This record gives sequence, structure tokens and C-alpha cells, in this order.
Amino acid sequence: MTDDLRVRVATRADLPELERLIPRSVRGLSRGYYTDAQIESGIRYVFGPDTQLIADGTYLVVTAGERIVACGGWSKRRTLYGGDHMKGDAPDPLVDPATEPARIRAFFVDPDWSRRGIGSLLLNACVDAASAAGFRTLELAATLPGEPLYERFGFRALERTAAALPNGESLPIVRMTRAVEVK
Repeated sequence: MTDDLRVRVATRADLPELERLIPRSVRGLSRGYYTDAQIESGIRYVFGPDTQLIADGTYLVVTAGERIVACGGWSKRRTLYGGDHMKGDAPDPLVDPATEPARIRAFFVDPDWSRRGIGSLLLNACVDAASAAGFRTLELAATLPGEPLYERFGFRALERTAAALPNGESLPIVRMTRAVEVK
């Protein structure tokens, strides 16, 4: 891993760079797991920034110098996956950390920076933050390329399903969970 990597909280000023990074990550790292049609449909309908995570201060970026090379976060809200364009104006209520899981959300790594431990760095930061906020369990909806990372971190599959997309495509995902120690 490169020594100049830094994890920080994402800001609204990061949105233009995130809007470039996310499709680049999906296109570069999803081949072999999804068809081209699924990848492009996922970018159009599912993958993208969730500004509520940024507003909550639970979305993180990893920088190498001034460049964002990865992003991902955790959430204390009900939404399990999807960017702003998927959620619309629906309310996104808070969950109770004593009885409901925090959500691990929207992990994307620049393909030029993949396989360097950046996803692990980001996931550790999210697990620590959710634990510090009192959450006892974590839940996520993994894409197929992300599933091996989450398994290495002790997540187990609860359900294999597919997100139905408005254009008739479907995107296979894996709902996963794990316990955390409260800090």
C-alpha cells in the first residue's frame, strides 16, 4: 500500500470527483461478474453518490495526494444500497443502534488502485466508526465483485437476490451481515 493514502470524511465538494470515480470503478472492476448491460444499467439506476451519507458525515474517501482513489461509508439510516438517483425523495429514517444494524454502503475503488488494501483500509474505518456509534451488527448489499472482500471481514451471506432495474435488467446482489464489538 502507498504511504501517502489518507482516509477522511467526504464533503459535498467531493461530489464531482465521486461522480467520475464511481462509474469508472464499476466499469473497471465488475467485468467478469456482470454483463455490460448490467454494468451500464447499474451505473444509470443504482450506483452513485448518496448525499445523505455525506450530510451525516458517515461517507469516507481515500486520497492519494489530492486525488480520491476510493470511497465508501456506513450509515445509521434504513437504506441498504443505491445513490440519490435510486432513492428519490423518499424519507430515509434513522435506525436504532441497539436493535438494528448499521449499513455498510457504496464502496468504490479506482481500478488503477485496486488490490492494494484500500478497500480493507476503508472497511476497517467504517466498522470502527459504526461500533463507536453503538451498533452491534452491520448489514450490506454486496455486489458480486465486492463479496470476497466482505467475506474476508467476517460477513456472511443472508440472501442472494437481484435488484430489478427500470429498463428490465437485474443486478445480482448479496445481502450480508456480521456482528461487531461495541466500543
